[in-house]
Amino acid sequence: MPTRWSARHAKGLDALYRAVERTLRALHPLLSRLGNTRAQRLVFAVEQPIKRLLFDSQSCGQCLLGSTGMVCPMTCPKRLRNGPCGGVRQDGSCELDPQLPCVWVQAWEGSQRLPAGVQKIQLVQPALDHSLQGTSAWLREAQKESADANTI
Repeated sequence: MPTRWSARHAKGLDALYRAVERTLRALHPLLSRLGNTRAQRLVFAVEQPIKRLLFDSQSCGQCLLGSTGMVCPMTCPKRLRNGPCGGVRQDGSCELDPQLPCVWVQAWEGSQRLPAGVQKIQLVQPALDHSLQGTSAWLREAQKESADANTI
């Protein structure tokens, strides 16, 4: 199950994730020349299978992996982005499917392996913007950070 594996390996996966974002920031001038639509298709074609394999990513386009212990919260059957529901079973399993561990129990365990992870997991996240489903969160983050760097 990817959530258990990714939570156990959160520190290394976080370092890898940050390296990918740095690479995309460095490639930002080249990707900008392609135009947003082409760049989105290109980066998403690489991002989606990698994140699906490692994190069981649901490709919401608004990745929270760095704030959720490298566990995709969208794998929660209720698609909760801000912590567990009130139905987490005493053994840490999901109230809807007792065969599944609660995604948020796994996220909490993974967050403890990340620098400032416990603080990040406690931040309230905005509601999901469904229009971003199926787009590259990596590219969006790299574009945002490149724009922030240019304003400094």
